[in-house]
This record gives sequence, structure tokens and C-alpha cells, in this order.
Amino acid sequence: MSYFPTWRKVEQITPGKVIAPNEYLPLGQSLFMGAQHVVAMFGSTVLAPLLMGFDANLAILMSGIGTLIFFLFVGGRVPSYLGSSFAFIGGVVSVTGYAAGSGANPNIGVALGAIIMCGLVYALIGLIVWYAHTRGNGSAWIERLMPPVVTGAIVAVIGLNLAPIAAKGAMASGSTFDAVMAIMTILCVGAIAVFTRGMVQRLLILVGLMLAYFIYYICANIIGLGAPVDFSGIQAAAWFGLPSTSAPVFELSAITIIVPVAVILVAENLGHIRAVSAMTGQDLDQYLGRAFVGDGVATMVSGAFGGTGVTTYAENIGVMAVTRVYSTLLFLVAAIFAILLGFSPKFGALIHSIPAPVLGGVSIVVFGLIAVAGARIWVINNVDFSQNKNLIVAAVTLIMGAGNFAIEIGNFRLEGIGTATFGAIILYALLNYDMDKVAKAKS
Repeated sequence: MSYFPTWRKVEQITPGKVIAPNEYLPLGQSLFMGAQHVVAMFGSTVLAPLLMGFDANLAILMSGIGTLIFFLFVGGRVPSYLGSSFAFIGGVVSVTGYAAGSGANPNIGVALGAIIMCGLVYALIGLIVWYAHTRGNGSAWIERLMPPVVTGAIVAVIGLNLAPIAAKGAMASGSTFDAVMAIMTILCVGAIAVFTRGMVQRLLILVGLMLAYFIYYICANIIGLGAPVDFSGIQAAAWFGLPSTSAPVFELSAITIIVPVAVILVAENLGHIRAVSAMTGQDLDQYLGRAFVGDGVATMVSGAFGGTGVTTYAENIGVMAVTRVYSTLLFLVAAIFAILLGFSPKFGALIHSIPAPVLGGVSIVVFGLIAVAGARIWVINNVDFSQNKNLIVAAVTLIMGAGNFAIEIGNFRLEGIGTATFGAIILYALLNYDMDKVAKAKS
């Protein structure tokens, strides 16, 4: 079997027809569908860099390059787009002391070094899984190490740990107007989520953000109720230009805080592969190790130039579920489209003009959705909380993460998400230790 598949062109598309990963659409439709995947992840992959103080242009550019890297590692056989990961926000904010939504992050170098090391650990895990698959062991050991009760708790902790950041961002100025605008933004996103259908509903973060931005402009710039939006940066920005890059700085204290995110990325990517396998009817587990390595390398490359850590995106799974088009070639188109946007300073200036209360309101929704996504993992996998081991693991993990429980030994420091992540894995392993089996083995 060749490394890349032999793609077949689909000449006639009938309603309800499924386009397989090794098929492709005519050029015009491929361009439209590829661009749609980039638009689908705007609400998240643009929001995440802003909340960490990264350059939005560079984040979009590196998401496109990261997608190309991922495509090469999986041999064009797994449909996926790589965008900025929310899992890094807590760690980045912690090590840099950044206030979400307050402009460029002056201490970004420290975070970049840690992101690179996180990508390295992630890639090494991928190599182990890749090797295990060649030996016929696959990913079973990952599932034993991180069952649904553990992965659900870890994902939920990301949202809960970031809750104070979202609340402070929404009330940065302390004015009543900003508080009202943050609440209005939440209502806009909620209305799009509940009262719309189809692709508009799938783009609820993006469309809700645009609607809230427009309302803020009316209230502030026209009626004069609050600080007006400054469009001078957009007018002055060039249509094409190079994004600003930053150099990484490697500090052990920052690395110990951010490296544990690799475990979360493993859980995210595993869920992505399983979801796509279910939708396409193809067993993609054989590419799991390669997917981990591709994602890890993409994260390292992104961090080396000043970009965010990257991961697979649920929004793109939503687009594929709606359109039933799983062609991997669409993600080459999406990557190229993202790279072009990355070279447009005017696009970046537009993103950075989003008012703080609007950004804060969206953050509350997004972080809340992340927390609920963890609970959804429990529900989908029928986690039995009548078992005390599951109950204790979930309860302890949530409080450690939400309370930002920290452990410091010399220069080694784990905070919030890190302690919760390792705590969940270790605690489950200890509580799942079957003494009866040990006794039988000895006898």
C-alpha cells in the first residue's frame, strides 16, 4: 500500500452521499468546502491566541502550516485541521502573568519554550504508540491509563481552571457598560446556538461574536455609551505582510507547568480519531501514533516561531458531520487558505480590534462549553458514578483544577491543570488496583 492514498474524483454528488477520505470534489466545490473549514474554526483558533496575547496573524499562519505537517505524517488518510489549543491557555497565563485580552503578551518567550517541550513530549508519546501498533498492541494502553472518567475530568478542569480569567476579562474596566456588553455577548452566542440551524448554528461562536461586535459598535461608537472601537489600526494595516515572530525562552519552572498539557492533547486527538472513524466507517486507529507525532511536531514548529500549541478541532468534525464530506484533500485547501490569511496584517488588525467585554463574554461561553464537554465524555461513555473509585477521581480532579492546586519542589512546579491531570491518572491507577487479582496470582 502506498504512503498516500489514490484519490478518486466524485463527478456527481447526490443528496446524502458520503464523500470518503480518499475521494475529492470538483475544484470549485473543493475550494469552497476547504475555506468553510477555516471559517468553522475561526471562533476558537482566533479566540485562543487573543486570550493568551499571541499574534492572531501568526496563529492562523501556523495553524495552516501545522495542518500541512499533520497531513504529511498521516499520509493524507485522516481528515483533520489543526488549530490553536485552548488546553494551553491556563499554563500560558500562569507562566507569563498575562491578563486575558489585554493586547500583546510581553513575556511570550517563556511560554513558547514550554510549548515546544510539550510538543516534544507529545511527539514522543506518538512514537511509542506508533511502535506499539507495529507490535500489534495499538492504543489499548492509553485507554487503560486514561479511561473516560479520567479524560472527562481532565477536559472539564480546563474550563473550570480558566473561569476566573474569563470573568476578569469581561469586567476588566469595572464599568457597568462593559458588564452589560459581556452579558449581551453571551446572549448573542446563546441565541445563535438555540434559534438557528445548519451551518450558522455550527458557527455559533463566530456568528455570535460578529453580532455582539456590531451591537457594541452601535452602542459605543454611535450612541456613545462606552469606549468606542478604534478602527485606525485596521485602516493603517497593509493587506499583505509578514506576521511578527517571537523567540522561545526555555525555563524549567514554565516547562513543568505546560508540559502536562501533552496528556490532554493525547485525549483530544484520540477522541478526534475515534469520532472520524465512526463517521466514515473506516478504522483509523492504525494512524493514531502518526497523528500524535504530526500534532506534536506541528506544535513544536508553531512554538519555535511564536505561535500557539495546536490540536485537532471539534468544529471541523461538525462541518464533516453536516456535509458528509470527509475528503482529506479539503484540508490541504484549508491549510493554504489559512496561510494566505496569516500574511494579511489587515485581517490581524481586525481581529485585535474586538472590544474586551465582547471577548470576555465569548470567553465565558467557550470556557463553559469546555467544562461541559468533559461531563459529556462521562455521559457518552456511561461512566458509572455509583462506583466510588470513579466518584473520587472525578471529585478530586475537578477541585484540584478549579482551585488551582499547586505543588512546588525546588524549581519544579505544577499548577492547576497539571496537578489535576497527573492527579487523575495516578489516583485512578491506585484506586483501580485490584487486590483480589493480586491475591489470586500469588496463590
